[in-house]
Amino acid sequence: MNLFDRLAVPLLRMLDPEIAHALALNALKITPLPRAAPDDARLAVRAFGLTFANPVGLAAGFDKNAEVADALLRLGFGFVELGGVTPRPQPGNPRPRLFRLDADGAVINRLGLNSEGVEAVAARLGARGDAIGIVGINIGANKDSADRAADYVACIEALAPHVGFLTVNVSSPNTPGLRNLQQAAALDELLARVVDARERAAVGPARRPLLLKIAPDLTLNDLDEVVGVARRHGIDGMIVGNTTIGRPALREREKAQEQGGLSGRPLFALSTRMLAETYVRAEGAFPLVGAGGIDSGAAAFAKIKAGASLVQLYTGLIFRGIGLIGAIKTDLLDFLRIGRLDSLADAVGRDAAAVTAEPWPH
Repeated sequence: MNLFDRLAVPLLRMLDPEIAHALALNALKITPLPRAAPDDARLAVRAFGLTFANPVGLAAGFDKNAEVADALLRLGFGFVELGGVTPRPQPGNPRPRLFRLDADGAVINRLGLNSEGVEAVAARLGARGDAIGIVGINIGANKDSADRAADYVACIEALAPHVGFLTVNVSSPNTPGLRNLQQAAALDELLARVVDARERAAVGPARRPLLLKIAPDLTLNDLDEVVGVARRHGIDGMIVGNTTIGRPALREREKAQEQGGLSGRPLFALSTRMLAETYVRAEGAFPLVGAGGIDSGAAAFAKIKAGASLVQLYTGLIFRGIGLIGAIKTDLLDFLRIGRLDSLADAVGRDAAAVTAEPWPH
């Protein structure tokens, strides 16, 4: 893995970001990867009724069409989230739509939920059969949909039998109006419909965990309402958070003007603050997944101490390579040893109150 990173990462970063992404996907399709080594038992996490061998997951956006789920699991992830997927195929926004900010360790994207559609994704997931590993799916709505809640329902009906969990994405900034679904009344109606769809799609007694992915750009008043609605509807967890439309101080000033969602290191402070704010509002009602700016073991552990039971990364891999996965797991074990903790669960949320008392990140 280290040799691959030393050779491939510099090469891929010389290419157009979307071309580099396609090459990485193709490499995973043809490379015969061995099964990942077993994880230390102290890294195991129980959340949403599932047992994760380790807490390090791949965020949605890399494998949008469920092409390489098992190859990704062989890299050592504790889980992978595929998608986002929409009911009908759609091309997304015109190119260029993906911008790498090398000096900032960041990416801006305005892909626009480009998707091959639920039928193609369901076929690939179904072909996995009983393959080992936790695979989730991120679901969204078509750009031109007249009934976006119906789109989420359609995705659940088609995909629930094939995945370990489903994520309701109402936080992509690149589909006009999608973030409006985070408003209390709209979210209340949406969650009522998707929870009902999840119940109807249950395989025997097994209901698929349903997660809600939110933006880091919510006001605290909005967050109060979102968490309240999620708790009333019995949502199994939340992912905090998606990309930001904000622009913290960035070195790549010209690229910073591009429209779209910002991910990577500059998002860390804001997303971690929103994670802690969500944790104190959830009051243990459901576990949280921390995402945004994770590019080291220290960043991952900070997310856990801010309230995350699990973490997700994507942009960090672009700059650090796939060796980052193992490095984070090694660091987490070191943090447990230094803190004399028996498991990661002992660290979840221990800094949340302190984080919420800090000045607001800029």
